Amino acid sequence: MRDVSFRIAPGERVLLLGASGSGKSTLLHGLAGVLGGDEEGESEGELLVDGAVAASRRGLSGLVLQDPDSQVILARVGDDVAFGCENLGVPREEIWPRVGEALDRVGLDVPLDRPTKALSGGQKQRLALAGAIAMRPGLVLLDEPTANLDPDGVAEVRAAVAAMLDAYGTTLVVVEHRVEVWLPLVTRVIVLGEGGVLADGSPDAVLRYRGAELAAGGVWVPGVPPRHPSPPSSPPGATLLSTRDLAVARVKGSPVAAGIDLDVRAGAALALTGPNGAGKSTLGLALAGLAAPAGGTIEASEELAAGAGHTPIRWTSRQLLTRIGTVFQDPEHQLLGRTVRGELEVGPRALGLDEPEIERRVDELLVRLRLDRLARANPYTLSGGEKRRLTVAAALATAPRVLVLDEPTFGQDARTWAELVAILARLRDDGSAIVAITHDRDVVTALHADEFRMPGAGT
Repeated sequence: MRDVSFRIAPGERVLLLGASGSGKSTLLHGLAGVLGGDEEGESEGELLVDGAVAASRRGLSGLVLQDPDSQVILARVGDDVAFGCENLGVPREEIWPRVGEALDRVGLDVPLDRPTKALSGGQKQRLALAGAIAMRPGLVLLDEPTANLDPDGVAEVRAAVAAMLDAYGTTLVVVEHRVEVWLPLVTRVIVLGEGGVLADGSPDAVLRYRGAELAAGGVWVPGVPPRHPSPPSSPPGATLLSTRDLAVARVKGSPVAAGIDLDVRAGAALALTGPNGAGKSTLGLALAGLAAPAGGTIEASEELAAGAGHTPIRWTSRQLLTRIGTVFQDPEHQLLGRTVRGELEVGPRALGLDEPEIERRVDELLVRLRLDRLARANPYTLSGGEKRRLTVAAALATAPRVLVLDEPTFGQDARTWAELVAILARLRDDGSAIVAITHDRDVVTALHADEFRMPGAGT
């Protein structure tokens, strides 16, 4: 991000837009005063909050990050929400009423002593927002706060933010690719790009009169639908994975979903949908051979197993590489390489491929997923959307027959969304099976996916 200049007045409600990698998350970190200083990067110009350097005003800002796991601090829900208030020196008798109110506002209806490790990704996102709301900051910074939430959760979180703004006159800066969620709430839109601030004004002025230009650059613009790939070129093939009376659990002994019967078929896409906490991600890990069933069975066909046995949880990591690839909900949970190129080389090297083949696969994936300019970058310095594309590319590098993806379009602008979905559709048409865990209805439609809806939130 370079040559960015603007001023946000107290009480303004700003939607920050831009293509993936344009610096939106970096700007929020800067406003929160947590960029890390010169030791962790370079900066020029001024970044002031309330007239002073942002790092000296940290107590004024509440930041909710893209990755809710990185904000879970304590082992129990109530303690985690109270943590920020305690650090601000809020009197003890005020803290717990604030905690209860914040949890109610974000719709996280769980006991205060619920272990935070037992929460789903979407529930952790609500937890992080509750912690920020409880602090009652003057400036709230939200980085894609609804990206992994079900539709009810999106409505609840937006309502919670609206109530906070109305009650306390808080200033808001929110980053979100799907802008229609926040349009009823915001009063201003700022669009970042390579040339600094590309647009700045009222939502109507920016999106109506600059909409076509912004959409061409990858910004999600209401009324401009994303490009969808062609329908499947042939009917689904043989069943590669099947489950019968399957139960799955995040915490041993406490199943979050049970009685699951489904088939994963070659040349087809399957979408796992349903409310937060219903067990979608846990089911995905079980299908991927990374989590043992809590009951019932998961069986691989002979075509998929190819001599490795019919129980994926018993396969070695090397056996999984060409059979079932996995993309976790949190990209950082699977980053291994020191550079983007090195990350894409991990799987092919583990398979023992020769150097020319490794180079061919990696070069192709770098270009297809718009990561070629970042080939030498440290993966942890990428934006959330770029990390997501990197983990998808790393899974594709070993050409697995089944690909399980948890929220595959998280953090993508309209252009990279369309390109990523087109790649998945091509894999489907080449005979691979795609399993997508998603709240993105456009993904279900674009991939012509069969839908398996989880029955309800876990207990």
